[in-house]
Order: sequence, then structure tokens, then C-alpha cells
Amino acid sequence: MSIDETGFDETVDLLVIGSGGGGMSAALRAEALGLNTLVVEKAGYYGGSTALSGGGIWVPNAPAQQRDGFALDPDAVVGYLRTITGGLVTDERLRAYVERSPDMMAFLEERSQWLEFVWKPGYADYYPEVTGGSPQGSTINVPPIDLRALGDEEEKLLKPLALAPKGIWLGPKDLQMFYQVRQNWRGKAVMLKLIWRMFRAHVFGDRIAAIGQSLIARLRLAMKERDIPLWLNSPMTSLITAADGQVTGAVVTRDGEPVRIRARRGVILATGGFDHDMTWRKAELPEVDQDWSFGNPVALGDGIRAGQHVGAATELMDEAWWFPAIQWPDGRMQFMLNERMMPAQFIVNGAGERFINEAAPYMDFGHAMIEGQRTGVTHIPCWLITDHRSWHKYVIGGHLPIPTVPFAPVPTGYKMVRAWLESGVVKAAGSFAELAEKIEVPAAELEATAARFNELARGGHDDDFQRGDSVYDNYYGDPTLPNPNLFPIGKAPYYAFRIVLGDLGTSGGLSTDENARVLRADGSVIDGLYAVGNASAAVMGRSYAGAGATIGPAMTFGYIAAEHCAGRTGSGAAGDSGEGAAGPVEGDDVTIETTGGNR
Repeated sequence: MSIDETGFDETVDLLVIGSGGGGMSAALRAEALGLNTLVVEKAGYYGGSTALSGGGIWVPNAPAQQRDGFALDPDAVVGYLRTITGGLVTDERLRAYVERSPDMMAFLEERSQWLEFVWKPGYADYYPEVTGGSPQGSTINVPPIDLRALGDEEEKLLKPLALAPKGIWLGPKDLQMFYQVRQNWRGKAVMLKLIWRMFRAHVFGDRIAAIGQSLIARLRLAMKERDIPLWLNSPMTSLITAADGQVTGAVVTRDGEPVRIRARRGVILATGGFDHDMTWRKAELPEVDQDWSFGNPVALGDGIRAGQHVGAATELMDEAWWFPAIQWPDGRMQFMLNERMMPAQFIVNGAGERFINEAAPYMDFGHAMIEGQRTGVTHIPCWLITDHRSWHKYVIGGHLPIPTVPFAPVPTGYKMVRAWLESGVVKAAGSFAELAEKIEVPAAELEATAARFNELARGGHDDDFQRGDSVYDNYYGDPTLPNPNLFPIGKAPYYAFRIVLGDLGTSGGLSTDENARVLRADGSVIDGLYAVGNASAAVMGRSYAGAGATIGPAMTFGYIAAEHCAGRTGSGAAGDSGEGAAGPVEGDDVTIETTGGNR
């Protein structure tokens, strides 16, 4: 970087704002194309919401699939996305994603020894029965990694709010088996693996991380390998535009001082959503009553707000990556995923009635909660009802159905956890009538719902909501049953678990085209400005194609944006040279201030 004589403090070819999967992928592609690239991050740690995620990357026809001889028809996949997005997303964006995501993954594998991707077939797309969907799934993962490889950078990796005990980590396939600890030997084998991992961690000092932590660690190591600079504690406070509206750079606060950074080829906003700006969220969707987001704690919509201030349009601002969850008394959030696929349970609203296939994809479940709430019947929260037999048999809320283990890192034993009952997150009762009183639903309706559910379960088919019909439903079900998702509820005591409207982050944001360029309301392009990940309106629309449908698009459109920047010419750009030689910026530069960029 060099001092610029036109009023800038620093000059780069490409400025990437945000250090999640999308931002890091963009930086790696830009550097490979010869662009002098800088990544700046608001927080004192890197990784964004990707670091807190399950680390899945939804990429149909990924190299890892191709190596296993598995291929999908790209046109059929575009059709699948067109169906589930219902016309909300242009064909150009859908096709760009389907066609370029395998290229993105192949590039990363070739670019760095750290970037290794694997495919474990069997975790179906979320709508595998829709034409173009895959029962085998297109979720790609990275192997676990020992975080000691990061050196000093390890302490700067964003850690989950609820850290697992030392040595406890589970890969995606491990997780499925772990939930079957009482059903088969494979679940018990995972338990033994966890014990061994804890032993190794304490004796040999292993610091193994999987899922999102491993993905971000690997991307960061690849950046270090290529000497791509990353500034932490450096929030973007404003975009800089020329007189013609072109974005030519940004103002970043570093060491308490404003730094004007010129970006000759463009600025990529990879700043995430507005997950924790509750005033903004409630204005867009009043049903979001509390901050129940799993997203990056500093995701306050800075990039979206900055884009709006330079004229960008937005879409889907009332939308998020919904994920039903439990909120524990200390405020900690926990996903409700496998529990909703568990056989002997049903979920009721404030009327004591079922309202959806409980095992449905989490995005659909969240939409059902919102739509139900708008009818005047309480759906936020709703309640998962189960029995004591299931408590003994299945993993629920992280509780292991094994004999009590003193000092175990998670709840064990056969009695309901007292703290859960005392907090009100779980209610227990000796009859459905008593349980109905405790969760404030009509007793007659709850009893009728239980009777109807048991009738359907005994028949082996959910005629009311088709739970278990989709291969997706079955994944975390009980494989020992004819219908892995259905079994009658038996004897008391009965338990009710309170479910709130969690999310993985907001999914509405700046309008973009197939090259990730930010658009105005009239469809014109804001030259020099790009947005990826949750800073942009989701290419998935209001749906969710499969596990990794947040990270896959973020990384892919980061890759696409970097390529477009490399080929960009015009006012303030560097011409056709991949080296991005400096040229004068035409016109006067105007600083457009964001509002609340440092919140």
C-alpha cells in the first residue's frame, strides 16, 4: 500500500470489509488475480458468523462430489432453486451461483494446502422431493483442524459463545451418530471417540476444532500464506464516492484515527446482517420480540446502512435464516434440530394444536411461527411436548440419556434437569391437563391433539402434516422404527420445552446482481460497490436449499465479486492490468457517512 497524493491515506486495488467466509474467499481470489487487497474487520476477532456456524457449504457439483463420481444436472439445480425461491430471485443470480460455486471451491483447493473439502453423502437437500433437489445432498465440509496451526492468530478467532469442554468436538457425520447413542453401536462409538478426544486434549494438548471454526481457521491460514493483510479493530465508518456516484474507497477507524482508503478496483461489503440491531429488526418484523439471534455479536447492519446512504436498494429486510431454539436462563441459545425429528413428540401453539410438520426445515418452521403469530394465536413461543420414555432414549436439549456421570460437561442421568424446571424453560406434569395449565393452553385441545397424534403414530403415517415422508425428516430420526419420525407418546410424566424464534442471522440486505454489484432501486449499478453474504439480499430468497445455503453463496459471490473487480475499468479503476496500477480518480471525492457504523 502506498500514500496517495489525492487526499487518501492508503491505496489498494480492492478493499474487503468483513472477515467471514465471504470476505476471506473474495480476498483470496483477488490476490490470486494480482490485486493488492486489504481486509478490514470491525471486531477484535475475525471469522464473523461463519466462525459460529456449522461450517457447511452448499455447492452442487463440488469437486468433492465429482471425485466420488457424483454429478447433478446444473439446469435441474437452477430449476430447484427457481422453485423454492418462488420467483423472488433472478435467473441470472441463480445460474451464476450454480455454475460458479464449483469453480470457487476448486480454486480454493488449488490455492492453499490448508483448504481441503470433503463430501459425506446422505444429508439431503431440504426439499429433496422437488425436481432438482438431491436426497444425497450437496453439503460440503472441511476436516477438523488443530488450532495450534494458527499460532498467535488462534486467540483472534471468534469463538462460539458456549464453548465445548476441552477435547469435545463433533464433525457433521459424528453428530448424526451421537444422537443415536441409545439406538445403535455407532452412537456408542461416537461416545467412546469423545472420551478419547478429551483424553488426548488433556494429555497431548490437542486443540481440535471442527465445522465453522475449522473453515475460518483454514481460510485465515490461506490468507497468511499469501500475506494478505487483515486489520482488526478497524470499523468502516463511511464509504467514499466520486461526483458521479462511483464508490472509490472508504473511511476506516484504526488506532482511534480515521484512515481514508482508496480502492481502485472496488469495495466489497462482507459485513454481515443486522442481527442484533433490535430497533431495526422490530421495525421490519414486529414479531421478533427479543434478540434471539445466533449471529455474530457485532452484526449491526453497518454495511447495509452504508450502502443505503450511497443510494442502494434493499430487499427481504423482514427476513432471516430462522432456526427454532431454546433460550436457557442465562440467555444462551440452543438449536432445536434433532429434537424436532424425534419420534415421540409434537409441537403445539397457544391453542394447544399442532401447526406444522415438526421435522420441517428450520426456515419453514420459523415462517410458520411468524404466520401463526399473526393470526392472534401465540406461536412465539411454542412448546415441544414429549414423554419420560423419550427423555430416557433420545438426546434432548444436549442432555445425554445415560446414567448420571459426575462432572460431565453436559447434563446426564434419567431425572429431568432441576435447573431447567426451575427456570420455566421446561415444564413437567403428570397429565396433559396439568401440562396444559402450566403452558397456558386449553386442556381439552391439548388432550385432543395428543390423542390424534397417537392415533396417527400407531398407524405409521402423519396424515395431518406428513412428518416422515421426506428423506430430510428422517436424518435425525430413530432408524430403528418403521417411520423414523413417528411413535406414540406414552406414559407420564410429560415434558414441554419452550421454543422461541431463533435465527442464524438476517438474510435481507442490499440488492445485488449476478456479479454481486450493488444496485439502486431503478436497477442501475453503483459502480465500485459489491455486497456478499448477509450484507446482500439472499440468493435463496425466503427459502433454504440445504445445509450450507448461507455460507455457500457468501463464498461464491465473494469469489465472483473479486473476479469482476479484477476486470473492472472506468473512472477510478486501474484499467485492464491485473496489477492494478494507480490512476487518478476523476471528479471530486465525497464522503458519505453511515449512521451508527461503530455501534
